[in-house]
Amino acid sequence: MNIWPPFAFAGIRITELSDDFRRVRVELGSHLLTRNYVGTQFGGSIFSMSDPFWMFLTLRSLGDDYIVWDQAAEVRFVRPGRGRLHLTVEVTDAFLDELREAAKDGDKVLRWVESDVLDDDGEVVAQVRRQLYVRLKKKVTERTAVAV
Repeated sequence: MNIWPPFAFAGIRITELSDDFRRVRVELGSHLLTRNYVGTQFGGSIFSMSDPFWMFLTLRSLGDDYIVWDQAAEVRFVRPGRGRLHLTVEVTDAFLDELREAAKDGDKVLRWVESDVLDDDGEVVAQVRRQLYVRLKKKVTERTAVAV
């Protein structure tokens, strides 16, 4: 994913991805192409740091029986981003269990998740919220299988 053009051109790089796809750490480097007019990190790149990680990790963790999409997203810029920035996303067992329980009857589930973008000093630069859409895939019935 580090060579995926939207990340590569925005200066975004995955620095850690756990073997079980439950945790990712993303970094936004600081150089001429990632700074805005006033010399701080470009807000669009800060926002992009969280995309698509909540969806990706949740989908990989829930498995093929589920549909997972980003439904909505928002960012709150707390302070100017200077220097290298970091974001960590971690999908917990409790979160996955809650989603499975809520989606077990085939209903769509909408859940907000949050991540902080931090600078090298650990200060919060931005707070990102994303709303996940989760649903159990519809099973193919014998009648639909015959009709195909």
